[in-house]
Amino acid sequence: MRHDLEGLKSEQACAILKELGIDAWLVWVRETSQMADPVLKLILGNDLVWQSALLYTKKGQKTAIVGNFDADAVENTGIFDHVIPYTKGIREDLLSQLDGLAPKSIAINYSKTDVSADGMSVGMHILLKELLEGTTYQTALISAEELVGRLRGRKIPEEIDRIQKAVDITESIFDSCKPFVRVGMSEQEVHRFFHDMMLQHGVTCAWQEDHNPAVDAGPDKKFGHSGPTDNKIKSGHLLHFDFGVRWTGYCSDIQRMFFFGSKSDVPEEITTAFNTVRDAIQKASTFIKHGRKGHEVDEVARTYVTDHGYEEYQHALGHQLGRLAHDGGTLLGPLWERYGESPKGVVEAGNVFTLELYVTTENYGQVSLEEDIVVTKSGCTFLSRPQMDLVCIE
Repeated sequence: MRHDLEGLKSEQACAILKELGIDAWLVWVRETSQMADPVLKLILGNDLVWQSALLYTKKGQKTAIVGNFDADAVENTGIFDHVIPYTKGIREDLLSQLDGLAPKSIAINYSKTDVSADGMSVGMHILLKELLEGTTYQTALISAEELVGRLRGRKIPEEIDRIQKAVDITESIFDSCKPFVRVGMSEQEVHRFFHDMMLQHGVTCAWQEDHNPAVDAGPDKKFGHSGPTDNKIKSGHLLHFDFGVRWTGYCSDIQRMFFFGSKSDVPEEITTAFNTVRDAIQKASTFIKHGRKGHEVDEVARTYVTDHGYEEYQHALGHQLGRLAHDGGTLLGPLWERYGESPKGVVEAGNVFTLELYVTTENYGQVSLEEDIVVTKSGCTFLSRPQMDLVCIE
């Protein structure tokens, strides 16, 4: 029995199959260096070249049918009970294994809502149906969306430890930034500082490096997925960061707000906005727990913001964190068309979420914060240190 992270997640997958009453899960891939199913890093960690079938069952069996040149590497992971190499074609071995299992339901990785559960390409879906033509297995195929959502979302202790370390490094870099930033510095200069610090800490970006961190100085810079500019920090203005790192494969995602001036210089308009964002996040953190639905958590924060006279924020309150900064599964979001079914999902203990939102001021731009939490049976625990006051740089 393999006790590294991928092995533990593979065992967890079999347990979730049993829980859901699904007979088997088929991860069906090829040339994964070009077309990578998001679950592979979670349960295997290796690339696969030829058509490959990774079979997991509710009885705990784990079988890999792979091209002969991939077989040794897969065998060496120690994850699978059986590794079956093939040379000319996979059909015979695949059907033989399915005949031995006789599954009435086979989950495969497609989803209309959750991209992390949508790893099978259209071509591979067509090919699979052709291979299964004339068998009862063709009609046994179902979506693995719920299985993958639970597998990705239910973080085991080893995963939470890695996320916590990524969060700790992120906050350490924010702390290092406080004595560095000053009036007259450009967003690009600040961005370079963060990348220098990431090198020192031995971490990489949690998302595309050209806008990680997002560095937004002053009222005229709109937040979003665009990079820093030559826009300069000015006295009496705000500076916003959205920053995350990846440490040993797991991510953080945190937003912070600085003000350039003394605490006594902070305008009431900014203080009111900051307090609204901070307190909305705290309200949501008090409400969230195992069993809540994603949209219910979002509604708590969204209502708090609108009740305080602000327009609602134009995104979800929170997404899951893990292997990716946006890790799929249940979303803490409103019931908007763009989010599909994900806000209707149930929050579970072990889920790691961001809690993030913004409000827009009339004269000073947007005020936005983001914290990272892990859900427990009775509530949640903050992985980040919540920002309770503006960081004032005099």
